[in-house]
Amino acid sequence: MEGRKSDMGKNKVHVKRDDTVIVLSGKDKGKKGKVIQVAPKEGKVIVEGINMVSKHVKPKSQEETGGIIKGEGAMYACKVQLLCKKCNKPARTGHAMRGDKKIRVCKRCNEEI
Repeated sequence: MEGRKSDMGKNKVHVKRDDTVIVLSGKDKGKKGKVIQVAPKEGKVIVEGINMVSKHVKPKSQEETGGIIKGEGAMYACKVQLLCKKCNKPARTGHAMRGDKKIRVCKRCNEEI
């Protein structure tokens, strides 16, 4: 289609690794955790201690034991919101220039995140 901008290459996620987030919806609604991994292409994040899933593992050798292993599952990034360190509440993020650096700021209290 002519004159239309393509959506390709616009895989951005509003949270980064090591951010503290709160879950907005789902079975873990209201829980807080730290982002372990971000997958921008899929638009998903993995949060520590949130969305625990059971995985059945078969032993690969005779020394190894199989069984059920619990681990964090990926969830859509739109289901989490960044927590502000100062006001300790969920916050939308904005951007500001401090010197020659572009930083993320809390829209609620204007503090650096």
